[in-house]
Amino acid sequence: MFSDNLTAEEHRGFRRGHRGKTKELSRAKLILSSVITIIFFPAIILLGSGDWRWLEGWILSLWLDAMVLSTTIYLYIYDPALLAERTKLPGSDNQKEWDKYVLLAIYLLALMWLVLMPLDARRFGWSPEFPAWLRILGGVSLLPAWYLIYRATVENTFMSTLVRIQSERKQRVISSGVYGFVRHPLYLGCTLMMFGGPLLLGSICGLAIALIALVVLFGRIAGEEKMLVNELAGYADYKARVRYRLIPLVW
Repeated sequence: MFSDNLTAEEHRGFRRGHRGKTKELSRAKLILSSVITIIFFPAIILLGSGDWRWLEGWILSLWLDAMVLSTTIYLYIYDPALLAERTKLPGSDNQKEWDKYVLLAIYLLALMWLVLMPLDARRFGWSPEFPAWLRILGGVSLLPAWYLIYRATVENTFMSTLVRIQSERKQRVISSGVYGFVRHPLYLGCTLMMFGGPLLLGSICGLAIALIALVVLFGRIAGEEKMLVNELAGYADYKARVRYRLIPLVW
């Protein structure tokens, strides 16, 4: 979801204007959610693997911790309106009916990805040993993934988890920063994460789930862009300027 070519100062003013209208998370809730996040990813990945000394498992666990915490803390401090938007449950407000089911499928695939990878790569060894260069490639791909996810969050105060037009927040179109690179930089970051994680761990199951998730994501992008062109002023012009949806030079 997107907003227009606002300057950094205009973005800050917009967010300040909405801050008073948004019910912010209490500091206690932020601390509690942060502690849960810190524990959750290592618990799932390392417990699933059965090996607390698994280096690749620790790298992915700590990466996920850092990625989630950095974006959440940024939103808590600088953009509580977007934090409130991104914590809405499927079916909230004017979310497109079809997207309720797509979003639930995405959540289910993400959970399967997280749970099955350590079982596959470490505990049961279903996948063959991946060569070192492939594991390194997976680990390196997590760096641009984090950058894209974080910058998309910082630059777009309308980046909802739901496919909907936020008319109550006067949604506009963003074409600056990473949004001048591809039209869906958050999705590109998530795609790099979904493939980089299983490459790092050495999990064919994780790669298979990532492929399924990518197909689902293609469908969601198509539906989301149809809505944006029809319902969000200026999006058709932005689409003409930034040619690629997700993968530069490809699609």
